[in-house]
Amino acid sequence: MSIEVTRDTFKLAQVFTISRGSRTEAHVITVKITRGGFTGYGECVPYARYDETLDSVEAQIKSLPQDVTRAALQDLLPSGAARNAVDCALWDLEAKTAGKRVWELLDLPAPQPEVTAYTLSLAAPEEMQAQAAKNAFRPLLKVKLGTPEDLPRLEAVRAGAPESTIIVDANEGWTPEVYAELAPHLQRLGVAMVEQPLPAGEDDALLGMDRPVPICADESCHDRASLPKLKGKYDIVNIKLDKTGGLTEALELLEAAKAEGYGIFVGCMVGSSLAMAPAVIVAQGAQYVDLDAPLLLGEDRAHAMLYDEAGVHAPEAALWG
Repeated sequence: MSIEVTRDTFKLAQVFTISRGSRTEAHVITVKITRGGFTGYGECVPYARYDETLDSVEAQIKSLPQDVTRAALQDLLPSGAARNAVDCALWDLEAKTAGKRVWELLDLPAPQPEVTAYTLSLAAPEEMQAQAAKNAFRPLLKVKLGTPEDLPRLEAVRAGAPESTIIVDANEGWTPEVYAELAPHLQRLGVAMVEQPLPAGEDDALLGMDRPVPICADESCHDRASLPKLKGKYDIVNIKLDKTGGLTEALELLEAAKAEGYGIFVGCMVGSSLAMAPAVIVAQGAQYVDLDAPLLLGEDRAHAMLYDEAGVHAPEAALWG
C-alpha cells in the first residue's frame, strides 16, 4: 500500500469573509492511497484556528506507516484535518476494493438529497442585502457575522431574503454582552439557529443565559470527547469531518450526540466536492446541513457533487465512495 500527499488550490468565485479574515482561494490537502490495483481519495482543509497548516498536516500524514488501517489510524493521529483525509481515503479504497458504495459497507440506505445552507459572506449591510436578494430563492441561508455591529447586517439580510430560513454563524466573534443584546433581535427576525456566538474557551458564560434561539456548538465541539463540556450551553452540535478526524469518528459523534438529545448540524470547511462527499452520509436527516463549499468555488474537481433544488446529492462513485 502507498500513501501520496498533494496540495491543491481552488479559486473562489468571490472573496469569502468571516470574522477571522478573508480569502480568495481554498488550499486543501489531497490524499491518495493505493493498494492491490485500487485507489482511494480523501481531502482535508488545514485550519489555522486549530493550529493546523499545510506543512503540519502533510507531516502528520507522512508520519503514518504505509500499511495503516482505518482502525489503527484512530489512535495514530488526533482528531483533525490530517486524520480526516486519510480516514476518508481508506473508506474510498475499501469501497472500491469491495465493489460497493461506502453506505453499503455501513449497512445504510443510499443517501437522499439534503437541503444545504448557502453562506453569505461578512460584509457591509448593503452588500449583504444584495447577496441575500440574489440568493433569496434558496430555502436556507447561513449568515456570517461576528462583530459588535451585526444588527444592521442581519436586518439587511432579512430585508433581502424575507422568505428564506436564516441561520447565523458568529465564528466566536461576540461577547456575552453582545449576544445578550442581539438575542431578542435574532428571535424577532426569525433566525432559526445561532452558531458559536462566544469563543470556545469562554463559552461557560452561556450557562444560565436565555437561549430564545437554539445555539449550536462549532468550535466547541470536535469529537465525542467534546460532548461533556457542552451541557447547559448548547442545543445543537456542528459535525465537520475536518474536526472529527474523518467519517469514522463523525458517525460515532452523530450517534452519541443524538443519544444525549442534541440537534444535528453537519457543516464543512471551504473545500472541494471531494471533501463534501463523505459528509453527505453524516448529513442524512440532520436538522441543518451546510455543505455548500463547492457552490462558493470558481472551480471544482471532476465528477463534482450535484446541487439542485432538492439539495446536495450523494457523490458519484467516480468522485468518492
